[in-house]
Amino acid sequence: MAASELYTKFARVWIPDPEEVWKSAELLKDYKPGDKVLLLHLEEGKDLEYRLDPKTKELPHLRNPDILVGENDLTALSYLHEPAVLHNLRVRFIDSKLIYTYCGIVLVAINPYEQLPIYGEDIINAYSGQNMGDMDPHIFAVAEEAYKQMARDERNQSIIVSGESGAGKTVSAKYAMRYFATVSGSASEANVEEKVLASNPIMESIGNAKTTRNDNSSRFGKYIEIGFDKRYRIIGANMRTYLLEKSRVVFQAEEERNYHIFYQLCASANLPEFKMLRLGNANNFHYTKQGGSPVIEGVDDTKEMAHTRQACTLLGISESYQMGIFRILAGILHLGNVAFTSRDSDSCTIPPKHEPLSIFSDLMGVDYEEMCHWLCHRKLATATETYIKPISKLQATNARDALAKHIYAKLFNWIVDHVNQALHSAVKQHSFIGVLDIYGFETFEINSFEQFCINYANEKLQQQFNMHVFKLEQEEYMKEQIPWTLIDFYDNQPCINLIESKLGILDLLDEECKMPKGTDDTWAQKLYNTHLNKCTLFEKPRLSNKAFIIQHFADKVEYQCEGFLEKNKDTVFEEQIKVLKSSKFKMLPELFQDDEKAISPTSATSSGRTPLTRTPAKPTKGRPGQTAKEHKKTVGHQFRNSLHLLMETLNATTPHYVRCIKPNDFKFPFTFDEKRAVQQLRACGVLETIRISAAGFPSRWTYQEFFSRYRVLMKQKDVLSDRKQTCKNVLEKLIVDKDKYQFGKTKIFFRAGQVAYLEKLRADKLRAACIRIQKTIRGWLLRKKYLRMRRAAITVQRYVRGYQARCYAKFLRRTKAATIIQKNWRMYIIRRRYKMKRTATIVLQSYLRGYLARNRYHKMLREHKAVIIQKWVRGWLARTYYKRSMHAIIYLQCCFRRMMAKRELKKLKIEARSVERYKKLHIGMENKIMQLQRKVDEQNKDYKCLMEKLTNLEGIYTSETEKLRSDLERLQLSEEEAKIATGRVLSLQEEIAKLRKDLEQTQSEKKSIEERADRYKQETEQLVSNLKEENTLLKQEKEALNHLIVEQAKEMTETMEKKLVEETKQLELDLNDERLRYQNLLNEFSRLEERYDDLKEEMTLMVNVPKPGHKRTDSTHSSNESEYTFSSEIAETEDMPLRTEEPSEKKVPLDMSLFLKLQKRVTELEQEKQVMQDELDRKEEQVLRSKAKEEERPQIRGAELEYESLKRQELESENKKLKNELNELRKALSEKSAPEVTAPGAPAYRVLMEQLTSVSEELDVRKEEVLILRSQLVSQKEAIQPKDDKNTMTDSTILLEDVQKMKDKGEIAQAYIGLKETNRSPAMDCHELNEDGELWLVYEGLKQANRLLESQLQSQKRSHENEAEALRGEIQSLKEENNRQQQLLAQNLQLPPEARIEASLQHEITRLTNENLDLMEQLEKQDKTVRKLKKQLKVFAKKIGELEVGQMENISPGQIIDEPIRPVNIPRKEKDFQGMLEYKKEDEQKLVKNLILELKPRGVAVNLIPGLPAYILFMCVRHADYLNDDQKVRSLLTSTINSIKKVLKKKGDDFETVSFWLSNTCRFLHCLKQYSGEEGFMKHNTSRQNEHCLTNFDLAEYRQVLSDLAIQIYQQLVRVLENILQPMIVSGMLEHETIQGVSGVKPTGLRKRTSSIADEGTYTLDSILRQLNSFHSVMCQHGMDPELIKQVVKQMFYIVGAITLNNLLLRKDMCSWSKGMQIRYNVSQLEEWLRDKNLMNSGAKETLEPLIQAAQLLQVKKKTDDDAEAICSMCSALTTAQIVKVLNLYTPVNEFEERVSVSFIRTIQMRLRDRKDSPQLLMDAKHIFPVTFPFNPSSLALETIQIPASLGLGFISRV
Repeated sequence: MAASELYTKFARVWIPDPEEVWKSAELLKDYKPGDKVLLLHLEEGKDLEYRLDPKTKELPHLRNPDILVGENDLTALSYLHEPAVLHNLRVRFIDSKLIYTYCGIVLVAINPYEQLPIYGEDIINAYSGQNMGDMDPHIFAVAEEAYKQMARDERNQSIIVSGESGAGKTVSAKYAMRYFATVSGSASEANVEEKVLASNPIMESIGNAKTTRNDNSSRFGKYIEIGFDKRYRIIGANMRTYLLEKSRVVFQAEEERNYHIFYQLCASANLPEFKMLRLGNANNFHYTKQGGSPVIEGVDDTKEMAHTRQACTLLGISESYQMGIFRILAGILHLGNVAFTSRDSDSCTIPPKHEPLSIFSDLMGVDYEEMCHWLCHRKLATATETYIKPISKLQATNARDALAKHIYAKLFNWIVDHVNQALHSAVKQHSFIGVLDIYGFETFEINSFEQFCINYANEKLQQQFNMHVFKLEQEEYMKEQIPWTLIDFYDNQPCINLIESKLGILDLLDEECKMPKGTDDTWAQKLYNTHLNKCTLFEKPRLSNKAFIIQHFADKVEYQCEGFLEKNKDTVFEEQIKVLKSSKFKMLPELFQDDEKAISPTSATSSGRTPLTRTPAKPTKGRPGQTAKEHKKTVGHQFRNSLHLLMETLNATTPHYVRCIKPNDFKFPFTFDEKRAVQQLRACGVLETIRISAAGFPSRWTYQEFFSRYRVLMKQKDVLSDRKQTCKNVLEKLIVDKDKYQFGKTKIFFRAGQVAYLEKLRADKLRAACIRIQKTIRGWLLRKKYLRMRRAAITVQRYVRGYQARCYAKFLRRTKAATIIQKNWRMYIIRRRYKMKRTATIVLQSYLRGYLARNRYHKMLREHKAVIIQKWVRGWLARTYYKRSMHAIIYLQCCFRRMMAKRELKKLKIEARSVERYKKLHIGMENKIMQLQRKVDEQNKDYKCLMEKLTNLEGIYTSETEKLRSDLERLQLSEEEAKIATGRVLSLQEEIAKLRKDLEQTQSEKKSIEERADRYKQETEQLVSNLKEENTLLKQEKEALNHLIVEQAKEMTETMEKKLVEETKQLELDLNDERLRYQNLLNEFSRLEERYDDLKEEMTLMVNVPKPGHKRTDSTHSSNESEYTFSSEIAETEDMPLRTEEPSEKKVPLDMSLFLKLQKRVTELEQEKQVMQDELDRKEEQVLRSKAKEEERPQIRGAELEYESLKRQELESENKKLKNELNELRKALSEKSAPEVTAPGAPAYRVLMEQLTSVSEELDVRKEEVLILRSQLVSQKEAIQPKDDKNTMTDSTILLEDVQKMKDKGEIAQAYIGLKETNRSPAMDCHELNEDGELWLVYEGLKQANRLLESQLQSQKRSHENEAEALRGEIQSLKEENNRQQQLLAQNLQLPPEARIEASLQHEITRLTNENLDLMEQLEKQDKTVRKLKKQLKVFAKKIGELEVGQMENISPGQIIDEPIRPVNIPRKEKDFQGMLEYKKEDEQKLVKNLILELKPRGVAVNLIPGLPAYILFMCVRHADYLNDDQKVRSLLTSTINSIKKVLKKKGDDFETVSFWLSNTCRFLHCLKQYSGEEGFMKHNTSRQNEHCLTNFDLAEYRQVLSDLAIQIYQQLVRVLENILQPMIVSGMLEHETIQGVSGVKPTGLRKRTSSIADEGTYTLDSILRQLNSFHSVMCQHGMDPELIKQVVKQMFYIVGAITLNNLLLRKDMCSWSKGMQIRYNVSQLEEWLRDKNLMNSGAKETLEPLIQAAQLLQVKKKTDDDAEAICSMCSALTTAQIVKVLNLYTPVNEFEERVSVSFIRTIQMRLRDRKDSPQLLMDAKHIFPVTFPFNPSSLALETIQIPASLGLGFISRV
């Protein structure tokens, strides 16, 4: 159709406006050809007559339909023109807060001037691997496209970021590099990606500055090449820089700053290392104060300096080099402060001893006088002579500034070189991605040489951009086989020729620079003469002869010629450079090394930087011709060469374009200035892209999309099976002009405006249908309303009549009720009055009787107490009299006995003098002396041995004892303080005497106080009467308050219940968090373990290279060696000798091994009896010791001794019985066993001897441990023993308290052994040892071994830290005991002496009795254990006898000779099966191989009983437990665990394999629990199952290991699920149209967008459901626990919901009302699947709640405040960021839908501001819920399980 036909009434158009650039209006009447005026209605409500241009007669631009506004791609707009582009960008930026928009291949990025949460790790992961058109526009999408094309096409890529200052170029480039660093990672351990990112702060500090437009403006261009290896991981980078703005070093405009590094140095001047730089405030330096704005708001230069230094360190720039850089920069600042004074007009000087120059000379290491001279003079060289000429003040200032700029440029290049060296990689670069951050087109009021170069570079880039866009259009048309018509596009080659061709602007500029007297004016005249009136792009301003105008692609720019020659030459005096080269500061000459080298353009580029300045000094002697030529290269020439190289690089890569737009000049967040935006859109080439697209066929639809969208325009007869032919037929009817569209292979191409026309036809058709629907609905509603009103009138009448009848009946009832109420009320009042009187009487009587009874009781009590006092006083008087008389009697006896003893002494002295007496006494003394001498020798030997052992042990525990001694010294200090306190007590007693005197005085005062008290009593009586009255009032208030309290109590209970529920929920959440943390650690552990195994395999492959003639071992043998990983260290050391001997020796018969076990147990029992006897002896000694100090209780002690002696006798008799039984067993064994078996050379005998030697070695180790512990106890006793003689009576009690604080019985016994050894004489020790052949030491060793093994089995991580903690606990208890003793001492000191002694004795007596009772209880418990073990011993003895008889009967003589050890298996009947499986030790690997490694879940395992491998393994474990073979149990369990890990590592991607072993691992774990013998797991067992419980081993630790393994398998299962489901989710849940016809497809743009219509091969919702059914059936088939299946399903549904919601939040085309309906329907299908599988209570539905609420949010009304309140209450599972994001992305698909207003979104934000939720936008799709394995016992009887022959387990037999 003709374009004029679209200008009908109500059509909307764009008209130009001077303020808003373009303004929207609506036609008031149809346009007819020939009309000169259009009647328009503006949006603000005004009418306007718009006159058409009489020459062109162009109609205003038509406005796109509302459904196309806010598109992700500008090329998707039907009308492609400037106002449409501007409006689309404004709507996305202001209304939707979206800063990125596609424009074909260009990403338009608008600077928001605000930090947005769209650059996190979750967003990077969401865009990783996605197609560019599938997600919303983003810089990450462009980076991902470049990365993907590099890997797919193996072609280098480049991202060109351009825009004017302040548009966000640098930030966009940084985010692109961060994306590459995050996605690709580093190829080495050197963290190259961190170094690439660390180069940004360095380059920003030395190359960025604050301008009026941008606080962080890049004042140079840079191109960073990020290198990748063949695996596309970052290996390095390289940077090139272009056109540094050196003039900023010496001059800044108002409100601008110099480069950041100068202000960072000034801010950090106070640091110690910067003192030598002699810096200060930035306002003190000429080069940093000119702009008048030294501080940037919100930026801390000190922190930025720290970041810069940190980045330098990371890039390998050493501290010395960093300080060198800072010295040079500080020198530049001081150089700027150098001042000149004029002598005359042609010369100047520097003041003497000028401080800035002296500081500059010191920092640079140059001579002050020489530098001062050459700053004021210059050298002129002619052909024959050289002259030194003074220069004027202006020339000197310019030379100073030129020198500062030159030094800074050299330093800049030096830093870039070192950054490139740090980023360089030795690995060969396979490909690279270049990021070009370069200045955009610039035009200012005054444009100079810098703007000219910048615009020249943009002309070249625009030419390359136009050619690339044109090429892509051509490829698209040829791909679709569309007739190619030449599209006219703007070619800026003439402008480029004007600049760079021969006799162009740059050529004339270089030529003028070579002229001796060339000036800017002469160069301008040459330009006018050469190009004016000859080139249309070159113009001359009317009012100026020193400027020229160039017509660039973006705009006309007027350049001022002033300064062009000087900036192009970049002149600096050679003499000044020579002074700097002669510097003593080593780094400074390095900067000027390249001045002496010939640098070509290629070498400049390869080094990563561009030489920006050259000194036109005299050439050196080495290569005069070339050096002179190179030094004559100007800045323009260098820039042109480097630009050509850049274009060559870009043309060799696939470019990607990012155009940054600055929305306003005031840096206001989310503020859009249309004028500034249009200028930049024109300048950056976006509108040129639009124009090229609009010239062809901009709108492109696939046939399926077109059919789905415009199906409403077709009739039923037009719809054919061939979609392509259907679309052709319909289009021929709808659009007559065939030039308006073209049919391609897969798409339909439309001219501009045709999609809008089709949308108009579709809207008209839908509008007509809506009118018909409305007519029918309104008639039906009115009819329904009439019928409802009629029914309502009849109902009202019926209810009114009924109401009147009920009112009359109610009146009659009330009359009767009133009479009854009056009767009962009167009766109630009379009765209540009677009851009150009665209760008052009873209360009076009770109080009176109580008063009389209490008086009587008090009288009796006083009399009773008086009698007691008299009794005690009389008793005390009698005792004192008795004691005095006894003391006198004893004194008399002593005197008498002394007299008799003196007489006897005289007699003895007389007898002693006689010789005969002397001979009698010495008869037999010689024999006694010999005997004593022998005893002394034996004692000395024993003493020496003990001393050697003690010296060894003292060295080990010196460190620990020193710690304990230090603590005890503190305690002794506290004791001394207590003694000091006693001294204070004496002083206090003296004070008490003084206080008694004071008391007498107070008694006199008391009388006066009593008189006052009487008066006070009278007054209080009056107050009491008043208070009683108030009390009555308060009682009334109390009753009222009680009612309130009851109500509040109810409320409190309710609130407490609520809090309790909330706390339980919080505890559940905390528990889940802990589980999740633990399972994440397990996941990390499994990952590291796999990594370790891989490395181990690699090492074995590298090391174990098979040599010639070397015999290879079996593959299973090497795997077995790594299976013993779960046993403890001691267990491994014990098993080593047995494990090494097994291959050479055959196994011992079952009876022999069992006999050894029993024999070991018997010896343990004997040793326990012996130690019990020792304990009784020690207790007897302890009782005797305490008896000497407790004379008041001899009878109790005697009873205890008798009881303990009886206990000892019983133990001795039991010990003798056990010895007799052991001897009988030995005799029976020697008689019944064959001589061949028990002979010294037989294998069984050798095994016995090896076991005995291992036991003896273990006993030696345990002996050493016993001695160590004994010495430790001795040292503790010596440290604890008090120094004061007063406390000697409490020594034994203190030690007994220490013993009570021991942890278990073993420690108590050990402590008593140590105490007895220290107090016992050597003779007693020898007697004890010789009595039973070191049996006591054997017992102690075995007891220690058992205790250590138990502790290691319970907790493998117990170490010296636990022992240290125990010692600290003992020290703390000692401190507490010391404090308690001090308190008792203080209390006792306050008592009189006699009472003090009595109290201390009473205290000690009670303590000793308590300790004795505790020890007696422990003895009784040990007696019980002895009886129990004795019974077990008898049972084992019977079993040995039966086994020996059975084996000897079944072994023939021939068998004994051939196979002396192998027993014959006796077949059992079926009824005798015990649910065990027997296998040989050497068949263990075959069992594991057939049952685990080679078992196929899809093959053999399908027909098995669910969990059969787990049952078989457990039955084998049961048999090993039955044999009491701990090594076999450990080996089988370890091999099982390692084999399962190997299977999962090999087939970890197969769902069936992982599911099969998860179910079997859980079943194995449940079997270990069910048959563990613990009561908690035996509740559901049958009696037969209880008989099958494990008897000898506690496998609790292996249960934990299996639980951890099950968690790892579950996590692996989740990962497999995720990998399978992830490709299906987005296509099935979002893109596929489950409800056909609900969602119309919106137009797509130039890029390929994912359609919501399912193509062939794409996934649908049915695909997801089929996959879920497959998962569920496999898990049920494998017999997985129902609770575990629920957890797997919950995790699957979480993955589906999280991935769907994340994609919804990042795809604007999916946020519509119809898509919300599709999502809700899909979710309902998933819920239906849960109901079919009975999994609604699994929690899976709750994981979909965020997705459900997001779908509801898309469908609910979004207009009023009530709607906002409803949304806030509805979306409880969504975060605030997610709700706002969905509302911003909401896009209407049809014209009947409305957009969400900005005010409504702000209302939502205000209501949700108090909500505390995560700021994260996306859900964590990788989150795994913590898994639990609830106990699920099996009802299957083990004895009924049959082993199929298909498993190949014929070598095992049922028992």
